[in-house]
Amino acid sequence: MVWSLPLLAAGFDGNPYRSGYDYPPRDEYRRQDSRPLERSRNPYGFAPPRAREYGYGGGAPGGVITVVSRQIGAKVVIGGTVIPYREVTLTAQLPGRVEFIAGEEGDRFRINQVLVALDDDDLLAKRRQILAELQATTYGYTDARLQYAREFWSPGEKLARYFEPQRSGSAGLFPSMFERFFGGGGGYNDTWRAWRYGNPWIERQVDLYSRGTHVGQASSRVLAMRAKIDEIDAKLIDTRSIAPFDGVILKKLVEVGDTVQPGQPLIKYADTNDLQIRLEVPARLMPGLHLDMILPATLDVGDMQVNARVAQIFPVADSLRHTVTVKLDLPQGVPGGPGMYAEVAIPDASVPESSVPVIPASAIVWRGSLPAVFVVTEGGKPSLRLVRLGQKLEQDLVAVLSGLRAGERILASPPPGMNSNWVPRTSDKR
Repeated sequence: MVWSLPLLAAGFDGNPYRSGYDYPPRDEYRRQDSRPLERSRNPYGFAPPRAREYGYGGGAPGGVITVVSRQIGAKVVIGGTVIPYREVTLTAQLPGRVEFIAGEEGDRFRINQVLVALDDDDLLAKRRQILAELQATTYGYTDARLQYAREFWSPGEKLARYFEPQRSGSAGLFPSMFERFFGGGGGYNDTWRAWRYGNPWIERQVDLYSRGTHVGQASSRVLAMRAKIDEIDAKLIDTRSIAPFDGVILKKLVEVGDTVQPGQPLIKYADTNDLQIRLEVPARLMPGLHLDMILPATLDVGDMQVNARVAQIFPVADSLRHTVTVKLDLPQGVPGGPGMYAEVAIPDASVPESSVPVIPASAIVWRGSLPAVFVVTEGGKPSLRLVRLGQKLEQDLVAVLSGLRAGERILASPPPGMNSNWVPRTSDKR
């Protein structure tokens, strides 16, 4: 039946202004809480680290410790860049003029907050025009339904003419020659009426189908208008750039009043709560890396040492530089931010392990640019000796490549200004 139309099944009530098609005013983002959660701050400040254990059982400043050795493989220090865990560049989807920018570089926002909004006057005008066309189409749909109902319940003159009584062509009791020739009777009248007026039941089905077709066409026009409104609403959404996650504005690429085109970058937005180190590792060092591996890293801020976890290894090497991109996760709360320099010590699997002396970093004193340690002689006097340092290890330990042997005794933490003739200060006797 024609009554089972998609529009009727959907319960369309003929009101194009119902709440399902209401769109928030263009300044709705001004009513939202578009204020940044936190104004820009200096992410590179950090508190001084606490005193660390030396790995030798500890000791007070100036205490004597014995140098021990450890099996250490060769490592290569690779420089990289700190990057945010997630970073996006929001671009313009439609041409227009920038009407609103939520904040400045360094301001934090929550997910779904409006960051940038473009002028939408033209789209709102088109939407009002389509709403007017939808209202006119709805009136046509209502009229088509009424015409179908009238045809169904009140078919009109066709059936009335067919069922009206037939007048005889002769007067009195004498039938006409035509009726007498064809035998008269009801059979002739039915055949003559069908020939003159047509089959009433076929005519009725055709009329009902024609009215139902008009209803279906009007319904299709209403659906087309609704689809145009949905298209305009989608474009209106594209005039606003929404924060895809909790993050911070890294860089503004436009200002209020600028005219933009589709595809033009607007702002760079990133999640800086979680940071990573991006490395370009030579392909020859890749056999020594695997996922979830912990590697020592040194940040450029305060020469801070942290442990980084291998989070991602790209499957393809760069064809020009022959390096593989590796990303490492940094612990939360480390000082610094995206773009700063970092170094990571990567093991070289092609070089076998060797036994080398290791000492705490606090035992090293610098004479200009040369590292040295105070070796305690057999007589108990400190003697300054230059050493050649190797890689930094965990727990603030440093490998010594030359100048020191395992078993020798050194000062764990020499006081500032100490030299080979240094003698501990004692209190005067009275």
